[in-house]
Amino acid sequence: MTSIDSRADWPELPLAGWIETRDALLLWLQIVGKVRLTLTPPVNHSWNCTFYLTARGITTSPIPHGTRAFTIDFDFLDHRLIITTTDGRRREIPLEAQSVAAFYSRVMEELAHLELPVRIVAKPNEQPVAIPFAKDDKPRPYDADAVNRFWRALSQADRVLKKFRAGFIGKCSPVHLFWGAMDLAVTRFSGRTAPVHPGGIPNLPDRVTREAYSHEVSSCGFWSGTAPVDYAAFYAYAYAQPAGFAEARVRTEGAFYNTDFGEFILPYDRVRESSSPDDTVLEFLQSTYVAAADLAKWDRAALERR
Repeated sequence: MTSIDSRADWPELPLAGWIETRDALLLWLQIVGKVRLTLTPPVNHSWNCTFYLTARGITTSPIPHGTRAFTIDFDFLDHRLIITTTDGRRREIPLEAQSVAAFYSRVMEELAHLELPVRIVAKPNEQPVAIPFAKDDKPRPYDADAVNRFWRALSQADRVLKKFRAGFIGKCSPVHLFWGAMDLAVTRFSGRTAPVHPGGIPNLPDRVTREAYSHEVSSCGFWSGTAPVDYAAFYAYAYAQPAGFAEARVRTEGAFYNTDFGEFILPYDRVRESSSPDDTVLEFLQSTYVAAADLAKWDRAALERR
């Protein structure tokens, strides 16, 4: 693959150009994610409430409601939110400039119309200020082109993260999208318990964080950026972080350890501009995992596919 082809497949995604749309989309995802969270049986590490990539956008996958089930899909080609039930009913909501309150009201109305009533905890998680969805009436833009580019970047990341996941036979998460920070992630586990997590994530109960990090992990993923990393990037971290991890040698050009997040960061632009984006990302993921696993003395022979 040439670098020109790489840039076409891995689109530009400057955060400053779509940050208001990004922030609105994140909150819309939280509303839909909380519907799935409320209605699905709990699974360890909150894996019951995540999203997955589709050929057109993002899906909840089937959500049970009594003896029926339904999916909620974000279509980032036609820019619609589509609710489909197992008994053949369907409702759509346009993805367009609107307030969070308007989007929340419309989603609840359409679910009620389909006889799928649900009551969620109707305020954001992982946000410094948690304005209840019904009261967040500030006008929000919707840059359809930027959202489409974000989804295309997610699709490339999803594909490469699945390649990386295939090399591990121990306990491992799916490749899935967490709506708290809108990050696509995959997490490997050593099998050993971890120290109790200190918690402290804004507007997220500590019990959720502590259950998520109940066992040692090496985790990695992709997200659109959050200050001071105000650009899209791949990330990798370990919990509990072993001594020497921050100083570990990561050969991927442009990768570095960010002390604010306690994570290794690989800027997305470094990936899309490289001659082989897949190899660049896989080298970053593998080298950060090896650093975490070796320093923490994981039983790699038992956990990795030969």
